[in-house]
This record gives sequence, C-alpha cells and structure tokens, in this order.
Amino acid sequence: MLRRRSVAALAATLAMLLIPVGTACKRAEPPAPPPPEVLVTDVVQKDVPIYAEWVGTAVGFVNAQVMPRVQGYLLKQNHQDGAYVKAGQPLFEIDDRPYKAAVDQALGDLAQQRANLRKNQLDVAKYTPLVGQGAVSKQQLDDAVQSTHASEAQVQASEAALENARLNLGWTKIYSPIDGIAGIAPVQVGDLVTPSTVLTTVSQVDPMKVTFPISEREYLRYADKIKEHQEKGRASDEPDLHLILANGSTYPLTGHFYVTNRQVDQQTGTILVQALFPNPDGILRPGLYAKVRAPTETVKGAFVVPARAVQETQGVYQVAVVGSDDKVELRTVKTGEQVDGLWIIADGLKAGERVVTQGLQKVKDGIVVRPQPDTSAPVLPAAPVPARG
Repeated sequence: MLRRRSVAALAATLAMLLIPVGTACKRAEPPAPPPPEVLVTDVVQKDVPIYAEWVGTAVGFVNAQVMPRVQGYLLKQNHQDGAYVKAGQPLFEIDDRPYKAAVDQALGDLAQQRANLRKNQLDVAKYTPLVGQGAVSKQQLDDAVQSTHASEAQVQASEAALENARLNLGWTKIYSPIDGIAGIAPVQVGDLVTPSTVLTTVSQVDPMKVTFPISEREYLRYADKIKEHQEKGRASDEPDLHLILANGSTYPLTGHFYVTNRQVDQQTGTILVQALFPNPDGILRPGLYAKVRAPTETVKGAFVVPARAVQETQGVYQVAVVGSDDKVELRTVKTGEQVDGLWIIADGLKAGERVVTQGLQKVKDGIVVRPQPDTSAPVLPAAPVPARG
C-alpha cells in the first residue's frame, strides 16, 4: 500500500514539472532581424580619359641675376623687393665719385695727347718746305713725321681710356635687364659690392616654365611626338597640360609641351621636360611645387564603379552586386585603371547593375539587403576644359 502511494506521488511530481515545459513550447518565435541597409550605386558605362601625372617645379621663363660691373659702395636701392620691374628700370646705384674722377683724368690725358699731336703736325707742316731749301735736314722732318704718328696713337689710346672711364661711370647705375619680378636683395645700402656680387634676381614669370622628369619608357613612347613638336611646333592633336597645385587645386589655365632636355639622367633613368603655362596674374612663382597632368589615352565604353565598392584580398578583387530581388552576389571582377576615385572594371560587371558602396561589412553572398542610393558616390567628370593659354 505504501509502495502504491510513493508511485502516485512520483507521478504527480513529474506531471507538475512537465507542465511549464509544454507551456514554453507553445510560445511565439522571436521576429527575424530586418535586412541590413546598404548604399548602392549603378555601374556606369562611358568613355574614360586616362591621365598621367608627373611631379614638377615652376621655373621663371628667364631668370636674370643682376650683378654690378664695377666695385664700390652701394648708395641706393631704387625698387622694392618683390616688385614687378620693367626692362631698363634703375634698380641700384653705386658710389660714382671715384669713377667721375677717372673720367676727368681721362679727359685731361686726352687733351694733352691732342696738344702733342697738334704740335707734331705743325712741325711736319713747317719742316716740309724747309727741307727743299736745305734749311732743315731730312732727318728732322722724318722725326717730326714719326712723332706725329706716335701722337695719333696716343690720342686713340686716350680716347679709349676715356670711353672706358665713362662706361665704368655709367655702370655705377644698375638697371633691370628684363621685365619681371625682382627677388629679395641679399645686399643692403652701405655694402661694398664687386662684380661677383649678386644684387638681386629678376624672373620673367609670364609665361612660366614647369620642369618635370619623365621615365625613359615614357620618353620612348612619345619620342615621335616630341620630335614632331621640335620640328613643326605644336600639333593640333597635342594634348593640353593641366597643373595641380600644392593645395590640390587645379590651375585655371592650360599649358603645353615646350622642350625636352638633351640627355637622360643615368642615376634616375629620367629625362627632364619643360612645359609652358601662361601666368598673366603672377600666381605661379619660381620654385613652386606642382603636378603636371595630361590625358594620355581614352578607354572607350568603360564600366566604372566607385573605388570603395571594390574589395581586394590577396590580389583578388570583388564587388557586392545587388540584384533586382535585393539579394547580394559577391562577384570577382577584373580591374583596370583607377581614375578620380573610380575603378575601371575590365570584366565582371554590366552597365546598370547595382553595387554596394557602403555597408560591405554587413553583407555576404546570398543575403537580402535594403538598398539605398548613394548620393555621395563620385561621378567621373568629363575631360577638364579650363581656359587655354
């Protein structure tokens, strides 16, 4: 009897334990998480210009070092440092008193030599008729003639000395040899300057030369065009050159190829090239860093996507393509050039397909997403058309 009661109690206990389990099984499943939101953009097909870039340095078209011809103490600076100066404009003055004295001395010497010449000429004129009368010997006449010739030579030497003294006096005033911008003078009033002293440098900055190196391979690629340019001038199909300044802005005026250096630098394997850029406002200055950019070819009908839409893993490039059913397909693609924040896709995509540009970390193959248009995706611009120089 006692055994039956124990079995009944055990059965009742088990029943009470099973009731919550059964109740829990009947509860509703938690809702599935919503599809992740991603930003997408369409694959675009268009002609894409491919650019080459080289690092260059601006150089004045003419850079004239202004140096004195004579030695002396600097008395005046007649221009402001950094000012635009004209050819023939006075820039500096050197103390001219020693040179004025030299001119006066040369004038005195010339006057004395001319007087000697005049005396000898009179002697010749006087002795000539007297020789026939026997009043003067032939030797005296010959001596007078020779003295006259010597006096003529002395007069010429004195005239040359006077001209030299006048030149030295004139060189105490130093003028600008060209139109351009004067640099900051390394000398000041009161300094003793010599013919080896650089007083300032004047640079012609319109147009401005930009010097940049290109590789041997690039040179050989364009050698025929360079030769044609040197022989016939600029060709009609010669591309414009664009200048990217140190702050990232594009200089508003285009330039063109000017000249190539005579030899390749054996240490760097490059050859220097110079381009000309108009500079009417003087924005470009000698020594300015800049990148020279030029379109070298155009890829016709290229498929382009933003660079951030492409993932690279160990040399394999993938994009996340969102189909019409909003399902993601991770697709391996073959890339071409990268231009202005965009990848050219050589194989693996078609125009109009949607690719994920933001939220790639949320997606995997086969997942359903909520695509939203990426309004910040870069758009490839047409070839720039700034004002021609």
